[in-house]
Amino acid sequence: MSKPTPISGFPEWTPAQRMIEQFVLDRIRATFELYGFAPLETRSVEPLDQLLRKGETSKEVYLLRRLQADAEGPAGDDALGLHFDLTVPFARYVLENAGKLQFPFRRYQIQKVWRGERPQEGRYREFLQADIDIVDRDTLPAHFEAEMPLVIGDALRSLPIPPVRIQVNNRKICEGFYRGIGLTDPEAALRAVDKLDKIGPAKVAELLAETAGASEAQAKACLSLAEISAPDASFADAVRALGVSHPLLDEGVDELVAVVETAAAHSPGLCVADLRIARGLDYYTGTVYETQLVGYERFGSICSGGRYDNLASSGAARFPGVGISIGVTRLLGLLFGADALSVSRSVPTCVLVAVTAEEHRAVSNAVADALRGRGVPTEVSPSAAKFGKQIRYAERRGIPYVWFPGADGAADEVKDIRSGEQVAAAAGEWTPPRADLRPLVGQG
Repeated sequence: MSKPTPISGFPEWTPAQRMIEQFVLDRIRATFELYGFAPLETRSVEPLDQLLRKGETSKEVYLLRRLQADAEGPAGDDALGLHFDLTVPFARYVLENAGKLQFPFRRYQIQKVWRGERPQEGRYREFLQADIDIVDRDTLPAHFEAEMPLVIGDALRSLPIPPVRIQVNNRKICEGFYRGIGLTDPEAALRAVDKLDKIGPAKVAELLAETAGASEAQAKACLSLAEISAPDASFADAVRALGVSHPLLDEGVDELVAVVETAAAHSPGLCVADLRIARGLDYYTGTVYETQLVGYERFGSICSGGRYDNLASSGAARFPGVGISIGVTRLLGLLFGADALSVSRSVPTCVLVAVTAEEHRAVSNAVADALRGRGVPTEVSPSAAKFGKQIRYAERRGIPYVWFPGADGAADEVKDIRSGEQVAAAAGEWTPPRADLRPLVGQG
């Protein structure tokens, strides 16, 4: 095989990075389950008409097709695409299984997704997301929108990463405000404002005029709303000071006040009301979230989501929901790029059992079996080289302990190769310090 050409946007972590990823996933999963979310995994493909139904996603969807058509095979394969998020497949799953689910249905989902973006630091074409959603039948109480930031705050706070700040807004505020100033296409206005960080206020004003039919005064009002930001409920006074009135605006302000106040009671400083946050996908209808990693703000959000009322419906039955997603690969890619995460060793192994001679390898295997049976990650030396070489092998791999089986009735001994301390030990009793049992993940 000739030297392969790398494919950008499809990250392959080193074993040490993969261990960090597993640690992160375990912590996130544990927090999700503490809040009562149950695990779910959906298929990787969805019908194209479902993937393209909401939002500006058509240029990002990867198609699925066979290299050679099978005339006798299942029809419709050419109309399938890889899912670009986990919300659309989750909505489909709820519709298909509504009769079997207990509502409100709380699920978490940790899976890869695929998106045809231009690869760059923190942005990939294949990446891992960790989602939570709460869906109910017919109506979903607004207090669930206030719960989302609490779960994410606890999950991310459990990790050895910089602090996060969750920016929250409510689509009803934006839509009500836009309608209150006379705009008839609030969705176009939302999409324009969502580009504020990328293209700046002047270009957004032009876009508002082009796509939403905004006058100069209306565009200025939209930008004034987007400038409002506060770490507490005082944002509501700033909105009212703009002098715009609409019932939907008032409803959105009340809901966002509840989110901000709930978050402040649980985790002061976690949330900030930021009315420029719009989210580009059309299916959001209420609270929306974006999360900044402090010190990495220039890379954008590492966790986002929102309330959706119309994504899942079947006839007269509606299933409104609210969800939020951690971009796990995005988060880790940024931190790996900055050498901001480290792991205490590059292998899970805690103990290397030395081999005194090849004809005695069975003795070493028995020691390893005894240690593994007690939960100690153990491997046996690949060769019966001199003990010095076996110790150096352990050093190169970061294995902290080497076990020496006793000869001629002598006791076994275990050596901490970092300190040089060597003591008698029995495989059925010896336990390493807790800090050595598993690799430790920390800030780099």
